[in-house]
Formats: sequence, C-alpha cells, structure tokens
Amino acid sequence: MSIEAGTLFVVAAPSGAGKSTLVNALLEREPAISLSVSHTTRPPRPGERYGRHYYFVERGEFEREVADNIFLEHAEVHGNLYGTSRTTVQALLAQGRDVLLEIDWQGAEQIRRSKPDCISVFILPPSRAELERRLRGRGSDSAEVIERRLHNSRGEIAHAHEFDYILINDAFEQALADLQAIVRAVRQRSALQWRRHEALIAELLAADAPK
Repeated sequence: MSIEAGTLFVVAAPSGAGKSTLVNALLEREPAISLSVSHTTRPPRPGERYGRHYYFVERGEFEREVADNIFLEHAEVHGNLYGTSRTTVQALLAQGRDVLLEIDWQGAEQIRRSKPDCISVFILPPSRAELERRLRGRGSDSAEVIERRLHNSRGEIAHAHEFDYILINDAFEQALADLQAIVRAVRQRSALQWRRHEALIAELLAADAPK
C-alpha cells in the first residue's frame, strides 16, 4: 500500500501578530506536523539557533542557492532574504508527513502557484495598537526596524484575503484552538479519508454474504 502524501500548511502574518508563538504551540499539540526550517540572511535574535529556528546564511550564499534553484519559494522581507528548501519539503511530504511553512505573503503566493492544494492561513493582530505594542515589547529590534515593520504591515495585511483562512490572534488560547481546528478539519476531508481508508470503505460497500 502506497504512502499517502502529506499536506502542506502555509502560515503567514505581519511581524508582531504572534505567528511564531502560535506555530510553536501548534507543533507541540500536533507532533505529526513537521516545521520546515527556512534559510535567511537575517542575523539571529537572542536565543535563536542555527538549524532549529533558521539556517542563517550570508547574502552571497543565499543568492547562489537561488541561482541553483534550491528554494521552493524565496522572498525579500524587511531587507532580509528568506527561502524554503525544495528537497526538504518534498521529501517530508513524500514520507506522508504534514509540513508547515512559516513564511510571508510573497512566499505563500509562490507556494500556491506550485502547490495549489496547500492550505494557507493568515494571522492578524486584534488592533494596530496591539501590533505596535508587541513589536516594541520584543526588545530585539531597533526603533528604525520597528517603524519599517509597522509601515510594511499594511501592505502585508492587504493580501490576507488571498489565504484560505484568516485568524485573529487576540486571546492566544482561542487562536491556537482555531489553528488546530483547521489542521484537524483538513485531515478529515472526504477525498483524503476515502483514499486512506479504502479497505474499510470497500468492506462497508460490499454486498452481504448469503445467509
């Protein structure tokens, strides 16, 4: 019996919406999902580790990888480059693993073109004031970077309607429950369940044996 390919989930949000915190909590609750670790030219923040949070690379190396068609998607965000390894994602999906990409709207747009069956989710903050409070509260970015992220957030949010789902991250536990509900609902889609449970369905459809 062949292995059913996994589902590709794409999660995007403006900086400060709480995307990473939600994704990390989801992965704890749903261990069957693998997070694809992105490459980036952004310098590490305090506590971030190479290979766990990102593969931190120099711009020149990143550009060579783009030329070599290494990435399934790549984009420049807030002056830094980000990309997702094509071979890593394809290998995990082929093994039947669900894969989650934590990327921006530009990367999500590229993914939808190459994998239109992906499931995309956009996370919004409950207000602009709260978005700014979260950005400033992180304490990891300069005032200039924060202002750029706030300015860019308008353009990012303008693409939210292109996604399959939109979540408001106001009450964290509720937002997490909503994100988990999307994952679980996707796994119950009729086409997927029909293929996964062919033997059961065949048995249920079989004619009754003569008595």
